[in-house]
Amino acid sequence: MDEALLRSLTPSVLAVLVRRGADFAAAEDAVQEALLEAVRVWPADPPRDAKGWLVTVAWRRFLDAARADSARRRREDRVEEEPPPGPAPSADDTLQLYFLCAHPSLTPSSAVALTLRAVGGLTTRQIAQAYLVPEATMAQRISRAKRTVSKVRFDQPGDVATVLRVLYLVFNEGYSGDVDLAAEAIRLTRQLAARVDHPEVAGLLALMLLHHARRAARTAPDGSLVPLAEQDRSRWDTGAITEGVGILQAALARDRLGEFQAQAAIAALHADAPTAEETDWVQIVEWYDELAALTDSPVVRLNRAVAVGEADGPRAGLAALAALDDSLPRHTAVAAHLHERDGDFATAARLYAEAARKAPSVAERDHLTLQAARLNTHRGH
Repeated sequence: MDEALLRSLTPSVLAVLVRRGADFAAAEDAVQEALLEAVRVWPADPPRDAKGWLVTVAWRRFLDAARADSARRRREDRVEEEPPPGPAPSADDTLQLYFLCAHPSLTPSSAVALTLRAVGGLTTRQIAQAYLVPEATMAQRISRAKRTVSKVRFDQPGDVATVLRVLYLVFNEGYSGDVDLAAEAIRLTRQLAARVDHPEVAGLLALMLLHHARRAARTAPDGSLVPLAEQDRSRWDTGAITEGVGILQAALARDRLGEFQAQAAIAALHADAPTAEETDWVQIVEWYDELAALTDSPVVRLNRAVAVGEADGPRAGLAALAALDDSLPRHTAVAAHLHERDGDFATAARLYAEAARKAPSVAERDHLTLQAARLNTHRGH
């Protein structure tokens, strides 16, 4: 390998790319990649025209990078856009991929995990957190699902219930996690609602819209979390709330209650309250009872304990919490909140600090740490 030749050709190759319209930094990166490729390829297959070879490879690298960056920016722009109300735009292939991954040969949980990983773009760690299982367990589940579907033909798509579950989890990760997929989940759920006349599809769309309506108020300018009770409700998207409530009311009128409709009803009661103090917590507890009967989910019962604490007082909330496994995610944070409501600031501060150490995200960790510091300062005075 003639390294001196490569060094001598670099400036002229770079100049060619810049003359063709590449900005200098991108052209420089592309030329460096072409030089690395030359080091790999030339010893076995030296080119007749070294400069021409480098220009061709570098230009291709530049175009690949430019296309990838353009596609990334288009995805980011789509995520930043508030999902528009009204009928769904013409469908693309993404929703079909969701159905194909939800294959009948897979268990529903495996189908959801595979779809989240293969189509939703979530990491194994994020999926494991959503399912409340160790990351290694989820990795094995996804691997088994891949092996299963590799042996079958995708000519029998999965059912709507599994696709709804995937869309729900993608939205939740987009709404509260590391990857912003909320707008994409709403877009696909709109498409599904246009195709499938089912109250649970409508319930999920309503739930997403009602949660998404609070998006602008969920974080402070410095990126810190703003709890629901402290959010500036003037920043909530009233258009999305109105649409979500309308869709929910039409679904509930069909008298085929499902978990997404029940969750949307809870979200609607929060959205309907002019202030946090005017929230109808008694009715929210009733909806959590319906939801717990439908799902038997420990996370639902954890959220119900918070609602009970608001409706019947913190002691009642702590009693409801005592019946749950204290290893549940956010169990410690809920306990801290209820102890603070009960006036036990020392216990609450200790639990907030403990919850901060277990927090699944930096924003949540920082929020809980601030709560602990606030109570410790309060006690100091």
